[in-house]
Order: sequence, then structure tokens, then C-alpha cells
Amino acid sequence: MKIRNLVFIIAVILLISTLFVPGCIEKDTVTYEVTFTATWSEETHPDDFPSNPHFSGLIGASHNEEVAFWKEGELSSPGIKNMAETGDKSPLNLEIGNAILNKTAFKLISGGGISTSPGSVSVEFKVSEEYPLVTLVTMIAPSPDWFVGVDSLNLFEEGAFVNEKTVVLYAYDAGTDNGTNYTSPNEPSDPPVPIFKIEGYPFFYEDELVPLGTFTFKKVKDESIK
Repeated sequence: MKIRNLVFIIAVILLISTLFVPGCIEKDTVTYEVTFTATWSEETHPDDFPSNPHFSGLIGASHNEEVAFWKEGELSSPGIKNMAETGDKSPLNLEIGNAILNKTAFKLISGGGISTSPGSVSVEFKVSEEYPLVTLVTMIAPSPDWFVGVDSLNLFEEGAFVNEKTVVLYAYDAGTDNGTNYTSPNEPSDPPVPIFKIEGYPFFYEDELVPLGTFTFKKVKDESIK
């Protein structure tokens, strides 16, 4: 009986030890907070400005160079299409989950939206030296298929994680709906066209392409091994 108990204790110790071997602990990570500050308003973009300006919930991931969730000049994935047309996170969430399983992405980023623009919202997320890139998007709403976001933004520069980085956000068209104004009826693009930056109406005003806001990334916790 004593031998059996001893064997059981050893087995438990071995099981517990496997939970703490290198690679099973989340180490060498850095936590960032991103703040989305929306400046989009009737004052900044007066052309046919909608009555209910808002942005969908933030969705994205930290990842490496082996995956991209959207790129200007390339066709939208189903995840980007749904995000840009309806604000639905689910398909993009699934794409990110698959990338995490394939070890090309590290962590999902999922945050709130902005119910009325102008406004702001923040969310924290993790990166690592192996996964230093960030992709993050949100739908411009209402709109046919427009969004703002960053693609594969690098937070690790010259051998160190940046303390703070701000990105000015301009409107992109997902290329999946032919609508030309905020409240255009649904008109699917057939075939879809590549994602492109909207450089005219309704975001060009007084001879200038006007941004809709900023993403500001701030390092809040560094658990990386020096």
C-alpha cells in the first residue's frame, strides 16, 4: 500500500512539473494598452455626415510575419468582409483562432466599440519578441464596407519594445460592397475588389484627406527577459 501511495505521489509530482516546464509558462511578454480616439464628426467630415456615427468593437491580434489578416491591395477575407459590412467580429475571431492554433498569431485582441463618435475606447493585449506585430480594425458605421485599422504594425524596433506609438487612421474600403455613401443600400461587389484607401468623398474635405482618429499604443507592463 505504501509503495502504491508513493507511486501515486510521484505521478502527481511529474504531472504538475510538466505544467511548469519552459514553453508552458507565458513568459517574455509585454502588455500594451491601445486607445482608439475617434475624431470623426460632422465638423471634421461634413459631407453627408450620418445621424448615428459609431464604430464597431475592436478586433485584431498580435502575430508574426507569417500571417496577415488584411492588406491594402489584397482581397478581404470573410472575417474582414463581415467586420467592415456589419461590425460582426465572429468570422474574424475564427480566423485569428486558427492562426493561433497554427502558431502564427499569439493573442486575440477584442475590445469595445464607440457608440457615438467622437469618443474613445481602450483595450489591453500582449505581444512578444516572437509575435511583435499587431493588426487591429473597427468598422466605420454606418457605411457599406468601410473601416479603419492597422496591418502588421511592429511594436519591436531596434532590439526593444517601443514605449509608445501613435498611428493616424484613414478610411479603407473592404472592396466587398459598391456603396458610395454612408447609408447606401447593400450592393455586393461582384466580383470583390482589393482593399483600398478611400482618398475622395466623403473623407476628402477642403483639399485635404481628413483622418478619422488615432490608435495610440502604450507599453504598460514588460515581462520580457532582459
